[in-house]
Amino acid sequence: MGQGIKKKTFLLLISFFILCVGCTVKETYTGDTKEISGNAGSGTTDETPAADKTETPEESLVDDSSTAAAENSVTDETAAVAEKTQSVNLVMAGDILLHSPVEEAARDDETGKYDFDFIFDHSREYISAADIAVVNQEVMIGGEELGVSGYPAFNAPYEISDALVKAGFDVVCHATNHALDKGKKGIINCLDHWRETYPDILVTGIYDNEEDASFDVIPVIERNGIKIAILSYTYGTNGISPPSDMKYAVSMLEKDRVISQLDLAEEKADLTVVCPHWGTEYSHNISGEQKKWMEIFREHGADVVIGTHPHVTEPYVFYEDEDTENNTNNHGSGDMLVFYSLGNFVNWTSGSGPGVADRMVGAMADITVSRKEDGEVSIDSYGVRNLVCHVRSGERNVTVYPLEEYTDDLAAENEIIKQDSSFSKEYCEDLCERVFGDT
Repeated sequence: MGQGIKKKTFLLLISFFILCVGCTVKETYTGDTKEISGNAGSGTTDETPAADKTETPEESLVDDSSTAAAENSVTDETAAVAEKTQSVNLVMAGDILLHSPVEEAARDDETGKYDFDFIFDHSREYISAADIAVVNQEVMIGGEELGVSGYPAFNAPYEISDALVKAGFDVVCHATNHALDKGKKGIINCLDHWRETYPDILVTGIYDNEEDASFDVIPVIERNGIKIAILSYTYGTNGISPPSDMKYAVSMLEKDRVISQLDLAEEKADLTVVCPHWGTEYSHNISGEQKKWMEIFREHGADVVIGTHPHVTEPYVFYEDEDTENNTNNHGSGDMLVFYSLGNFVNWTSGSGPGVADRMVGAMADITVSRKEDGEVSIDSYGVRNLVCHVRSGERNVTVYPLEEYTDDLAAENEIIKQDSSFSKEYCEDLCERVFGDT
């Protein structure tokens, strides 16, 4: 009996110790601070030391939880912490397309200063709640020095970056067809601003030095013990050639680059997300070019693909392992989730006529992944949050609503009706049903 009491006492002490460790880790990792692998414009290379990520409290917690589980002495709280540290919720928003009316809405007439926070007033809670939030910054952030401008050669003031960060975005994709609208200076100004003002934001897709542009560098962000590579590419730059001394300025959909970086991501990350700027503008249909690249991504290990550029939404598809019906090349590749196009997040197009209303309806991809018992990270759940861009004349009157929170009265006030009279809440709902089905 004496030995039995000692054994129970020992197990109680072990349980108490593990509970204390769990509480400490919980306090450390549920705060507002978000740690990112690499600064703006840089990523993880082959030479990146691994030691500082292999002995994190998160991974220690996994070991402790496993041991405690074997002894049947893990408390409910410790188990909850262990589960949290092995899952990641990632969201991505579509094109931040700053047409002139959007920029004018952000400018204070008296002071001349810009403030874009209002754009995210009705979506911020969904963005900031995610472990990782990604956005496609369609236009270059070159600052007022280069002249604030809309279509066709865009340039945004630095204040849009303030709004993106306040909204909760962690990763900004800059590889778009508008990346060279302001040439070399636009790239340099943009990257300098991100590094100096928000060094913890991971910026992908544009470069101002050969080292960062190397095929041997991939952007990686880590949350809850899971490393996620986020690769950003564009099909082109509207015919604008890169600077002669900076040919590497924009990450292009070039086969050698894509394959090399996907293969490296297989070694360096637990999950690979590809963000291609691709497809046909204003078309809800998946193009042959998109299908071709989808097969390349899949063959080389991409787990999630989230597309932008068409300015309207396109379907999302989960391709299962050995799915020969959808996998036209019969690669026998693994599972891959593809959101072909998220459409615009914010815009105020100058177009008019049928179909313009479609540009006001976007989507936010929402994915949760976790590490399984075998150590592999895979997708647990996925879907979209349908969005509506609401525009009215005057300061701070452009914002984005979740469709579920949009009303008939709001739709009646949306000035896009002047450009496409078919716009209504019902129209938006029908469009989402047509593109995504019953989601």
